[in-house]
Amino acid sequence: MENVLTSIVSYPERGEGGSNRYRGNCSPKLIEDLLGFFKPAEICDYMCGSGTTKAAADKMGVVSHLYDLHSGFDLMNSDIPERPEFIFWHPPYWDIIKYSGVMYDADEVKQRYGYDPTQHDLSRIATWDEFVSAMNYAMMKQFAALEKGGRMAVLMGDIKKKGRLYSMIAEIAKPGTLENIIIKAQHNCVSDRTQYSGRFIPILHEYVMIVHKDGALQYPVLLTAKKEADIRDMRCATWRDVIAEVLQQYGHAASLTDIYQSVEPHRKAQSNKFWREKVRQTLHSYPNSFCQNGDGAWTLCKGQKVA
Repeated sequence: MENVLTSIVSYPERGEGGSNRYRGNCSPKLIEDLLGFFKPAEICDYMCGSGTTKAAADKMGVVSHLYDLHSGFDLMNSDIPERPEFIFWHPPYWDIIKYSGVMYDADEVKQRYGYDPTQHDLSRIATWDEFVSAMNYAMMKQFAALEKGGRMAVLMGDIKKKGRLYSMIAEIAKPGTLENIIIKAQHNCVSDRTQYSGRFIPILHEYVMIVHKDGALQYPVLLTAKKEADIRDMRCATWRDVIAEVLQQYGHAASLTDIYQSVEPHRKAQSNKFWREKVRQTLHSYPNSFCQNGDGAWTLCKGQKVA
């Protein structure tokens, strides 16, 4: 029977392979399905954890090469020995599970291999931006080692912390051809036992990103970049949008002079010779949005949120 892999996968029963006590490990059934669909002759895993990839590869009759920080291989600083055809990578998720010194004995690794794994462990990186930088370095290093025609399957998830979503798939480097993104349902997680309050939406899925290396020397790389955006400099923002946010920023009634001063140094005004007239026209054109008080100053009308 031909292996069928769809854009949504779910494995309520974990399957056999690896250790379910090694937190963060995935179901071997996912790796089995990837191997069955793409049919590589070999698979490499450079952060193999408890060895789930080997168990899946053995079951599918595929040769595997496995490495990890806990067994003498530091992906960030070691040379990749193979020219891989297929890489499965399940990086740690920032600020969720610490591995070195928790899931395995860091002192034992130091004695055996001569380095302190806590100093090279992605799961111990302090800030999200530093984690993203290290994650992307590891991503590109593995992709560079792939043979032409090779693939990487990267399993990753989102992290929610203090009301903010930290999304690995949004910020990971995407080299080569992005072939597929698979949604993988999560089951039997420690967080399943947590009762959340307020507007917290529990995360019940992960992503599998599959990229293909089409070229040998040159290939596209999609990178995200964070930039501070000011609505007063955006071509897409309307005058109504700009004035509403100026008033919201003030948090109280603002005079025309106040509004002018907030707008004048920015592109929205600089690109319009009659920008003052446009400000006045906009204020009068949207009576449901902008209201004047007795002093002639302007506010957002009732029902419009003010900081």
